Amino acid sequence: MSASHDSPPTPESRRSFLREVATLVVGAVVTAVPALAGLFAFLDPLQRRGGAAGFVRITSLEALPADGIPRKFPVLADKVDAWTKSPAAPVGAVYLRRTDAKTVRALNVVCPHAGCFVDYLPDRKSYFCPCHNSSFASDGTINDPGSPSPRPLDSLEVEVRHEREVWVRFQNFQAGHREKKPVA
Repeated sequence: MSASHDSPPTPESRRSFLREVATLVVGAVVTAVPALAGLFAFLDPLQRRGGAAGFVRITSLEALPADGIPRKFPVLADKVDAWTKSPAAPVGAVYLRRTDAKTVRALNVVCPHAGCFVDYLPDRKSYFCPCHNSSFASDGTINDPGSPSPRPLDSLEVEVRHEREVWVRFQNFQAGHREKKPVA
């Protein structure tokens, strides 16, 4: 009769096992902390939104005629796309017009119907979208009740700073909707 007999572990083998486990745990922590920090730093730009979120300086008040005729201006802003930052890149355009000596109105140049760019026609004193013949008054309201545009031209918030600088809170809106929905 032979019995298999397991010998109890020696204190040296237990210490050796605990030392190896402790080494693995410390090594995992020491490796994981910088790896996770690097991963968060790498993915952080993907969580940010780019574009012109605040006000953008467009022009000076002197560049706008006092007679209320709209003028088209490009909107230049720092553009951030994940890891790339482009200074003073075109992000859109606006029509600006004076309504009195120190008041300015801004309209986005994009037609709310299908996203085409509208033109201002001085002889008609109105905006015209060449894509589907939408027509808008000089204040941006729809001229023709049969117009395919679901809403007037999109107005934008304007500030006149230092009594001469025209700043606009620029943003684009989704085309084809009755209500103004900002583009994310």
